[in-house]
Amino acid sequence: MKRGKPARRPELLNQDDHVILSTYGSEYRGIVQYYLLAGDVFRLARLQWVMETSMLMTLANKHRSTVSTMARKYAATIETPHGPRKCFEARVERTGRKPLVGRFGGIPLRRNKKTVINDCRLAPVNTKRKELVTRLLAGRCEACGRVDAVEVHHVAKLADLGRPGNRPPWADLMAARHRKTLVVCGTCHADIHGKRPAPALAE
Repeated sequence: MKRGKPARRPELLNQDDHVILSTYGSEYRGIVQYYLLAGDVFRLARLQWVMETSMLMTLANKHRSTVSTMARKYAATIETPHGPRKCFEARVERTGRKPLVGRFGGIPLRRNKKTVINDCRLAPVNTKRKELVTRLLAGRCEACGRVDAVEVHHVAKLADLGRPGNRPPWADLMAARHRKTLVVCGTCHADIHGKRPAPALAE
């Protein structure tokens, strides 16, 4: 939130829609499931509205669209033990495999007296590695958008990409995301190595 109102999250603007919905969904789900023992868990409806609005604003800003358009595009309904519930979903179809589904909402805000909370110490997580694995599992080329077998192109440092205005589109994409890795299909990967600029890029 910003100044008491839901706000977009600029750090997520360069991520895929699936990643954006998954990020909001996992954060919201973690909070709700932790507080399902509370008698007034229904009060989290306010949190749901704030996070939902922030998510839609982030998507709208990314696609230069409107919140209502994004809401219609990703609206979905799922079945729950308490009946159907509305939610938002972004799917990434994959050939020969189940689609990746990023979901926000769809959790009934009803008290569950049988909920068991296990507070376990979590092992340290390498966030960058987790993000890269998610991008690889999506199986989508981040350069052309094609869903196919993918590879990872990476550079030793962002400075190797060259200066703005004097570098190819794929280098601009890596610079915009502040990532030294780019998940691409075989065709785009070959094209990158065939047309790369003067600074040698690490493979």
